Amino acid sequence: MVREKRKNHIPFRLNVLFFAVFALFSILILRLGFIQIVEGDEYESMLNDEGEQTATVDAPRGLMLDRNGNTVVDNELQLSLTYTNRPGNEEERIAIADRLSSFLDITEDDIDDITEREWQDYWLQTREDEAEQLVSEQEQAELEDEEVYQLQLDMLSQDEIMADMDEDEMEAVAIWTEMLSGYNYSPNRIAEIEEETAHAIGELLHELPGTDIMRDSVRFYPYGESFSRFLGQTGSIPSENLEQYIGEGYERSDTIGTTFLENEYEDVLRGEKAEMTTDADGNETMDPGKRGNDLVLTIDMALQQELDSIIQGVIDGASGDTFLDDREAYVVMMEPDTGEILSMASYGDHLGTVTNAFEIGSTIKPATVLAGYTHDVIDHGSTYNDRPLTFPGDARSVSSWRNMGTVDDIDAIRMSSNIYMAGIAMEMADYEYGASGTDWSGASTAYRMLRNHYRQFGLGTETGIDLPFEMTGIEGTENPENLLFMSFGQFDTYTPLQMAQYTATLANDGDRIKPKLVKEIREPATGSEETGAVVRQFTPEVLNSVNNTTADFDRMHEGMRQVMQTPGSNGTGGTAYSDFSGADYSPAGKTGTAQVTVNGQNGNNQAMIAYAPHDDPEVAIAVIVPNLSTGDNASGLANNITRQSLDAYFEMQEGQPEPEEVKDEDEMYQDQQGDEEEEIDMEG
Repeated sequence: MVREKRKNHIPFRLNVLFFAVFALFSILILRLGFIQIVEGDEYESMLNDEGEQTATVDAPRGLMLDRNGNTVVDNELQLSLTYTNRPGNEEERIAIADRLSSFLDITEDDIDDITEREWQDYWLQTREDEAEQLVSEQEQAELEDEEVYQLQLDMLSQDEIMADMDEDEMEAVAIWTEMLSGYNYSPNRIAEIEEETAHAIGELLHELPGTDIMRDSVRFYPYGESFSRFLGQTGSIPSENLEQYIGEGYERSDTIGTTFLENEYEDVLRGEKAEMTTDADGNETMDPGKRGNDLVLTIDMALQQELDSIIQGVIDGASGDTFLDDREAYVVMMEPDTGEILSMASYGDHLGTVTNAFEIGSTIKPATVLAGYTHDVIDHGSTYNDRPLTFPGDARSVSSWRNMGTVDDIDAIRMSSNIYMAGIAMEMADYEYGASGTDWSGASTAYRMLRNHYRQFGLGTETGIDLPFEMTGIEGTENPENLLFMSFGQFDTYTPLQMAQYTATLANDGDRIKPKLVKEIREPATGSEETGAVVRQFTPEVLNSVNNTTADFDRMHEGMRQVMQTPGSNGTGGTAYSDFSGADYSPAGKTGTAQVTVNGQNGNNQAMIAYAPHDDPEVAIAVIVPNLSTGDNASGLANNITRQSLDAYFEMQEGQPEPEEVKDEDEMYQDQQGDEEEEIDMEG
């Protein structure tokens, strides 16, 4: 039998497979060649980058100097211990906290700040066997983990936990809570440490994973508490603003300005961080960074200290029954033609100059008379018969502090006539005394006329000062009776800063200048330079011009001059004539007394506004002393403060004294740990 010869061939499908493998290898070889030849340098650079490590060091913030070059906010080196959290490092964190307790000074306040939940969590993590026994096996089987955890918390009290710990362990808990407060993968400052402590911990850093020592700078104030609240504070980024700051290039652990000037000028004061880069071969390169720019303030620190001292002397010298509530007094002094604030001083908290509002009494009267001119209800020389006014119904009667008879516009300012102002308000309301009866239908129009004119001076509106916020005062409820009292300053409320801007606007013949606390921004000084180059210089900014003529203002200048200087045509001195006898700087101003009720008792707010010299003003001042009794022992406090403050200003122009630095270190340094947002009382 002849065997059939079989064909020896490769199936078609196998050929296709071989071809596909060949094509894939060809593509792979081409790709490897492309990567090595064309993209080799790029990938080598990426590999080097992977081996690089970059460490950043916070740059010191810019300084703040007063208008004469005295440093009012400086930086001092501060060493900080940091810890970087990572997921799953709970046991490590507890062990490190225990070791650090022997190096760090933990106070009773630190332990008191630990919350009950933190005590509970620490106990559960360090006593797992005991924690497990708190819940039965059946409960553990039937309940979710969160429910078991909640049961354990319910069975633990802070007192029992603390009784189970010695002092060393409680100190460790305080450190542990600080370590927990940071974000994952971001260094968190847990303690400020001295250099000796830093050396001791530094020798053990290799045994304390996640810990490091950072060189920080801490703010300190050579002049202590004087003006320090307005300078502001620094602290951690608030959680509600975290995303915003990270978007601007900040890190979670960065320190920022949290209040007032530190916050308002954060982008200026913030420095450029130093960077140390180490490549894969251990070579180091350094970008030194840059300190933040400096602020040159408008404040005269020597004058600020002097006004603080004057206020304290006057208010402390008042008898015990002078005040119906806490002792307060506020002074704002500024240059009228530039808007530069020279001083914001007080008895009590300086912030009250921008956050507290008061009825300012007769100091409002120049604005009321000017409103009368604008709305053609009076003219230069118009007269009223100053006598008590009574109205039908339940409306209160209105009178001046004495019956003055016939007075014109200048007399009304010099002698402080309430009736003249009430007359202006009635004319605006189209109310005829003795004929209109209870028909006050035009009162709403009069309110609008007066308030709109007051706002042109900065009363009842934002002044525009370079701070994160300010109070705008409080407008009372409109009714006919209140309209008359508003016209002479016993209704709406205003801040001392608004009063100062109003005074400056009067001095400027109606130009309302934006007040400011920063005069210049400068680069950090280098080498032998005392100050760096000017980055920005702020020029006066006119916010608006009051709708009155130069002749209108001339009438008010004369009336305000007669308040403090030469008696009027009838030989009668103004309401501050005796207080400013002998003043050689030719002041002009207006006194004010607003009747208020304080703690159920009748009292007064005393106020005064002034500028000098009256014919070419270089300084404007506003003073208010609220919540005074009606007794004779309380009289003249605002006038006294104004006289001493203006005397001090003009004396200092003859020879600039140096401000005095404080000696108490506790007053000089700011604690940057745990700074919280200022709580501001916005009630007037």
